[in-house]
Amino acid sequence: MKLIKATEKDIPLIQELARRSWENAYAEILSKEQMDYMLGTMYSHDEILNHLQNPAYHYYLILDESEDSFEGFIGYEHGYEEGTTKLHRIYLVPESKGKGFGKEALKFLTQKVQEHGDRRIILNVNKYNSAQKFYESQGYRVYNEGVFDIGNNFVMDDYLMEFLIH
Repeated sequence: MKLIKATEKDIPLIQELARRSWENAYAEILSKEQMDYMLGTMYSHDEILNHLQNPAYHYYLILDESEDSFEGFIGYEHGYEEGTTKLHRIYLVPESKGKGFGKEALKFLTQKVQEHGDRRIILNVNKYNSAQKFYESQGYRVYNEGVFDIGNNFVMDDYLMEFLIH
């Protein structure tokens, strides 16, 4: 596995990987309308471009070197809060789950956070998403929960999780 820094030319690939992942991860959790709305806003070309132009925000593509295929991506932002990096997105296509890519991506993230000098990683995970168990297996813990209005009469009902770097 290799993580490759994403650039503007990778936006269509990020959008496609997000769609493939979301169709699997959220099919039983979100309505098609909410999924379409969220993908259309959170993964619009302009939204991803804004992230890529922000020096604190980083996208990396997850490459399966043995298959020479992109299996997902990770997007995070240093300094989201004081001493804290926020993991905004980590998604894998369904056929790549269980192969260690997620674990390796989180190890990579922890290394990047340490290099940056932050001591905490936070993320939101949908309360009904089985990924919560994955994060817990990697040392993350729920510290709060929240319901967030994302527009168009949709909300995100999430657990807030953190990982403390010692």
